[in-house]
This record gives sequence, C-alpha cells and structure tokens, in this order.
Amino acid sequence: MKRLNFLIIFFSLFSLAIVFKLFFLQVVMGDKLATSAENQHFSALDIPAERGKILSSDLFPLVMNQKVFLVYATIPDIKGDKKEIAEKLAPLFVEEDTKSDLKPEEAESSASSQMTQEASSEKSEKEYKDKLAIEAARIEDLLGLNDLIWVPLKRKMSLAITDRIKSLSIEGLGFEEEQKRSYPEASGSASLLGFVGADSNGIDKGYFGLEGFYNGELKGRSGRLREEVDAEGRPILVGSRVEVPPEDGRDLVLSIDRGAQFIVERKLKEGVAKFGAKSGSVLMMDPKTGAVLADASFPGFDPGRWEKYNPARYRNPTINDVFEPGSTFKVITASAALDVVAVDQNTRCPCTGPRKIGPFEIKTWNNKYYPNSSLAEILQHSDNVGTVFVSEKLGLEKFLDYVYNFGFGKTTGIDLEGEATGILHSRSEWQPIDHATASFGQGHSVTMVQMVNAVSAIANGGELMQPQVVSKIVGKDRTVEIKPRVTRRVIKRETASTMTELMVNAVENGEARYFVPKGYRIAGKTGTAQVPVEGHYDPTKTIASFIGFAPADDPKFVMLVKIDEPKSSPWGSETAAPLFFDIAKELFTYWGLPPNQ
Repeated sequence: MKRLNFLIIFFSLFSLAIVFKLFFLQVVMGDKLATSAENQHFSALDIPAERGKILSSDLFPLVMNQKVFLVYATIPDIKGDKKEIAEKLAPLFVEEDTKSDLKPEEAESSASSQMTQEASSEKSEKEYKDKLAIEAARIEDLLGLNDLIWVPLKRKMSLAITDRIKSLSIEGLGFEEEQKRSYPEASGSASLLGFVGADSNGIDKGYFGLEGFYNGELKGRSGRLREEVDAEGRPILVGSRVEVPPEDGRDLVLSIDRGAQFIVERKLKEGVAKFGAKSGSVLMMDPKTGAVLADASFPGFDPGRWEKYNPARYRNPTINDVFEPGSTFKVITASAALDVVAVDQNTRCPCTGPRKIGPFEIKTWNNKYYPNSSLAEILQHSDNVGTVFVSEKLGLEKFLDYVYNFGFGKTTGIDLEGEATGILHSRSEWQPIDHATASFGQGHSVTMVQMVNAVSAIANGGELMQPQVVSKIVGKDRTVEIKPRVTRRVIKRETASTMTELMVNAVENGEARYFVPKGYRIAGKTGTAQVPVEGHYDPTKTIASFIGFAPADDPKFVMLVKIDEPKSSPWGSETAAPLFFDIAKELFTYWGLPPNQ
C-alpha cells in the first residue's frame, strides 16, 4: 500500500512538472521562442534610402550621391587558401584608402619639390608595406570567422576598384550597392554644408552645417527585405519574401547664390594670405528676406575627406564661434539712442580727452580726440569716448533692451547645426564700466550671424528677419517652400533711414574711404577688437572686421568680413574693409548693379 501511495505521489508530481514546463514554454516563453524559431527560417535586411541632394539657388548640386559598394564574404562559400585571398584583396583595399590620404595643401607642397618626393620615397614605401601587411592580416582574420556566415570586408569601395575585385573571380565574395556623398565643387561651402559620417551603429548620419541640422529630412527612411532562408542562410527561391521599399530623403534648395559664393571664397582666400592672417570668414545675407547668400570660411576642409582633417576645421565660424565685435557694435548703440531720442544728429559730445570710470580710463583707438563731435563724427572717427557718451545718454536699461531686441545673447534660429548664443552678462551683473565698454563692442561677444542679422534690420527699415539658408524642401510627393518671416521690429523706419546715412558718412569720410568703389553709396562700419586670452587681452592679436550693406538706398546684401589675427596691420580699416570693398566691387558687376552717383 505504501509503495502504491508513493508511486501515485511520484507520478502526480511528475505530471505536474510536465504541465508546468509546457505552460512555461508555450505561454510564458511562447512569443519569444516563436520569434527565435522564425528567425532561424527568415533573414531581414535593411534597404538604405537614397540621401537627399543639396542644391544652390540655381539648382546646381552642391552635394549629391555617388555609387559605391560594400564588399562582403559568405564564409561557407569561400574556396581556396584564405591567406592568399587576403593578399590579393589587401592592395586594392589599401589603394582605396590611400586615394585620399593627403590633404589638398599637403598634396600641393609634396608636388612642388621633386627632391622632397625622392627623399621621402623610401619612407613611403615602408609605410605602404606596413599598411599592406596590416590590411592582409585583418582580411584573413575576418575570413577565418567560421562561426559566421556573412562578414563585411570593406565599405564605400569605388566602382573602379570594385570592378577590379570582381575580375579576380574569388568565390564567396559579394557586392552590395551603397552610397557616398559627392561634392562637385570640392571644398566649396564646406563649413556651411557639413558632412556625412557614420554613427555608432555604422549608419550614415549628417554632422555639422546643413547635413547635421537637416539630417532627418535628408536621410529618408530605410526599407526592409525579409525572406525565407535555408539552414546555411541562403535565400530559398520559392520561399516567403516580403519587401518594404525605402523612402528616399528630401532635397534641399538653398538661398546660396553660387556665383556670389565663388567670389567670396576666392577673395577671402586671397585676403587671408595677403594680410598674413590666421583665418577669415565672410557672411552675406539679403536684408529684405533673411536669406543667406554666401557663407565662407578659410581655412576650411574637404567634406568628401573630412576624416583627414583636424576636427576644429568642421566648425562653421559664422555661427559656431563667438568674438568681440569691436567698433562695428557702435551702430547698435547709436541706433538705440536715436530710436528713443536720447540723442539726435545735433547732439554734441563735450569730450576733450580720455573718459574716467572708477579706476578705469577709456581712450580712443588712436589717442586723438574731437571736442564737440556730432553723432555722425563719432561714428566717422570711430570714437570710443564719444560712443560712451551716447550710451550713457541712453541709459543702461534701455541699452540692454535694444541689445536683446536686436537679437544678441540668444540664437537667431538659423537652420544650421551648432549655433552659439554669444556671451552677455545677466542684467544684474552689469557695472558702469561694462556698460561703457559694451557700447563700443568690448567685454561681450557675438556671433557673425547675430551681427549680420542685426545690421540687416537697419538695412531693412528697422525690421529684423529670420535668417534662413534653405528656401525649399523638395520631396517626392510635395515641396515645402520656406517663406521669409519677420521676427519683430527693432527700430523705427525713420531711425533706420538716419542710421543708413550716418553709416554712409562713416564709409565716405572714415579711415577706409580710399578703398570704396567709385560711384556707389555703401553704408558700413569698421571694427577692431583685441583677442581675450586667459582673463586679459593679448596686445599682439586683433580681430579685424567690417560690416556694411549696399547699395545703401536699396540694399541687395549685408556683408560682414572678419579677419582673425592679421599680421600686416591690426586695424579693420586696413584689412577687413579693403577686402569688403574688393568683394563688393565684383558683386556689383556680377549682379549688374550700376553706380548710383
């Protein structure tokens, strides 16, 4: 009896264990196991979407796509000695890599001296052999991964080299079409465009500039291919197959005028070399619409070979970098004071020498003083002491109201990645000396796009526009047109008209008057700022700038030229201003703008 009871209990527990196990497998783990089983019979492959193009205002492609290939190996199908296969592939893979090893400037310098080439040939040969050995070892290791069916060997291979690999007739190799960004104008507009790299998952992604800001629009949506496979991972011809096609990215049509961009880039490069400068940038905008017409920085980089450059080159100085604006900021101070009638054109500054504020002494840039100066003469002479007088008449609170209203201390919202805000003290931190120095552009920082946008408001009758680089987003099914948008009115129309005349006078009678193209009315202002370094100003370095718009009576463009650390002269009137007028002269011809005097 005891034995019978024991058997009953044993079989009851055993039955319960089976029921529990079946419940666990079929109910608790059912979905997971079903998915795992399905994955053994099906493979899924992403189908990349074609990335959208970037076009200039005349629809010329600044960025397009080039057909390249992924070279992969199906391990079970590889026949022959894997080391020999690796040694055949390595030279072609290295050749693909070394096509872009040199930066343009390095290529030029190496080509300039045959002696240098001969001296370095032995070193180059050794470096090539080392690369070859490393690449061959890498390929052999990949081919030896016998626990895998499919391994990628090399991405972004050009069509020419892919054809040479195919001609080797190596069994087990496969080729999958990919895309690579192509730049018909090479490094032109690089800092504006940005580039395409790979994210942590190896998927193409836009970085910096337009590529970064509009990555979501440009990248599109990948498709997916799901098909039934056999035990070795090969597609079954009569098996199930489901394909979701990719949705290609949208194209961007820019406001960039390709001819103007070319002129600006060429002249900027010449100017940086002529003045012995560290770097330089130019930003040009249509004041009536906020559309960016040209955006150039030098030195730049080649977005097609971005990985060969110092990452510091990727930044766009016109929106990413901040600087003290110097005397160009005097037009903001003057505009504010005129707008609230704190001063008028008949107001005279009783300034006979340096201005003392607490322990500080403010001087003019050339230690010359002009007693009884009018507002026009203060701007014409770029008089720091006179500007402090104007700003004090305005008062700190009103000064700050206008500074913020003109758009300083915050981003403009331009459609480029990484825009900086500039640096302004909070209202509670301003001291009398801060108010004084800020009035002539010292002690606070701005971005080029902020400065251009603010002066555009003067050129546009007092209305501040929203800066924009993209004018249209073109998709397969619809086109989105981005229309000009007024942000707000910052000064009265009468104030803007008066300021235009004051800026014309500053050009025609100021330090840079000798460079002005004959017959054109141009409104503008020079600027020279010291470079802050570790809590003080470097006495040997300056940032020279000139901002202006033309023709003054019906502006086609507002342009800011900034030259960083020029060696030929520290002054904006002798570096940035001549370059501004040199560019403007060519633009007048390019756009067919006749003299108005």
